[in-house]
Parts: sequence; C-alpha cells; structure tokens
Amino acid sequence: MDIKAFIRELLFSNDCVIVPGFGGFIGNLSPARLDNNTGVYFPPLKQISFNRNLSHNDGLLIGRISMATGLNYADSRRLVEDFSADIRERLSSGQRVVFDHIGTFVNNHENNPEFEPEAGINYFPGSFGLEPFQWNPPKEYDIRKRVSGRISKEPVKLNSGRKNLWRAAILVPVLALLVAVPFRTDLFHRGVEATSLNPLVSAEFENNRKAIEEESMAEPAAETRQTEAEMTTPSREIRGSDESGPAIPVSGIRYSIITGSFRSEENALSHISELKADGYKPEMQQAANGFFRVTAMTCSSKAQAVQTRDSIAAKFPGAWVSTVKSSI
Repeated sequence: MDIKAFIRELLFSNDCVIVPGFGGFIGNLSPARLDNNTGVYFPPLKQISFNRNLSHNDGLLIGRISMATGLNYADSRRLVEDFSADIRERLSSGQRVVFDHIGTFVNNHENNPEFEPEAGINYFPGSFGLEPFQWNPPKEYDIRKRVSGRISKEPVKLNSGRKNLWRAAILVPVLALLVAVPFRTDLFHRGVEATSLNPLVSAEFENNRKAIEEESMAEPAAETRQTEAEMTTPSREIRGSDESGPAIPVSGIRYSIITGSFRSEENALSHISELKADGYKPEMQQAANGFFRVTAMTCSSKAQAVQTRDSIAAKFPGAWVSTVKSSI
C-alpha cells in the first residue's frame, strides 16, 4: 500500500500530518508576494517542512487509511508502523528516501534525518490554477507630478465668513446631540453586550449551561440518596450461612483503566479486539460527550489500577485511571 499517497492527500487539507514513529510534515503558508527586481507576482504558497520530534500517533493518518481501505484500526496501525520501520532502516543504511511530490530524506553525520522539500510544489488549495506572472508598470509615470499639476490648474474657492457661521450654527447642535445620546442612554451598551449575531453560539452556551446545572444538581441528589440509604440500612453485615464468615461490603469504589476514547464506534470495537488479543476483558461505555470509552479492566485497589496502567503505558500511552462508584 502506498502510504505516501495518503500523506499527500492529507497535506492539502491539514497543516500537520504525523507519521507515527517517524515524524511530522508541517505546512507553512506564505502569502502572495511581489519580486521587486523582476516584477513577478507569486500566488500564496504552502511550503512543507519536517519535524522528527512529532512522532506520536494523533490518529489522523491511520484513521484516513482505515476509512479509505475498509481495514480496521488495528490493521491500519500496523501498516503505518511497518512503513515507518522500513523508512528508518533504509535511512540508517545510508540510502536516500524519496517522497514523491513532497521531498527527499537522507541521514546526516549525527544519524538524524534531514528533509529537502521538492521545489515547485504548492499544497495550498486556494492557489489552484494560479501561476506566477510578470507585470511592468509604465515608465516615467509619476503620480506626484499628475497630482501637483491638477491642483495648480484648479482655482481655489474661498467661502465667505457668513456661510461658515451659518454652517457652524447648524452643525454644533447636531454634534452635541450625537455626543449626548450615547451617554444618557444604554442604547450602545446593553444591547450589544447581551446580543450575539451567531445563534449557534447562544444555543451551544445555553445547552452547556443546562448540562452543567443538571449535572451539578444530580450529584448532590445522588449523594443525598446514598446518605439516606446508609442511615436507613440496619447496622449489620450481610453474611452467608455461616455467621462467623467475613462480612460482604454493601458499597465500594472501583478503579477502571481506560485505554481509549473514540468518536467512532467502529474504531472503539477494533480497539476492544486488540485488547482481547492481549488477554484483557474490555468493556465499552458511551460517555456524556458522545465518545465511546474502552475499559481494559477494573480493579478494587487504586494502587493496583495505577500499577496496571503503568505496565500497559508502553503500548497504550494514553491510558488513564477513572474512579467508579458501584453497589454490590
């Protein structure tokens, strides 16, 4: 599979395309410019540079490959990892690696990849069809001479003092009225501050405010119900048939290790398959923001959860521990 073709496609619509395990291609936009020496106008240009420190997986390239080919997320990820490993191996052996219509890579004396962008390539969609052109202004064209000559030809008209007084008598009351109206009314203050020209902004703010208020009201109510349940529950421990056996706790806190949060349910299911292949028993839940969270496992001890998260951090660097209140 030609991974380079997907990189070229994404560079047209994104300012940064990261190849996990290798580095990131960055698009730098330069505005249109004029070469004063040659009189050539150049259209806006999006030049490509490379940063080897941007090697983390942001999901952009893998997600595009998965969508275009129909492969699941895990298989697409393995394809990109093999592609990056092959490029690093070829560079280490002293070979030149060419990305068609992007640039060329070669290792320097410090064994770090150096990138040379290909000339004449423009990844700015707004410049499609635009070519550099040359325009030479007419010689001996001095705008100052034309303006000065026109001014000298036109006679200067002087207004009489009576007309100036009449105009001032009309303009002074009008200007005073215009100055006094904004200070004596709230016409130019309250209306502008309370009004949004974008209805989507107000709707989003109102929905977020309602969600926050409902969540803040639901949490105290849940705590109140839990407190009332604890007060009404008899002070005895639930035991088995043997009265001397250990007590079973009524409620407790558990700690879940979440290894991924996906907008697409298909990607979440692919991640679950990857966890099952590693021996975990994952679970999937849909969060309040609409994302699908995948839990690798749940522990009863926070220390155990943190230790498990650290042990799988190498393969799942974005994993975190979430506290879950559950009733037994």
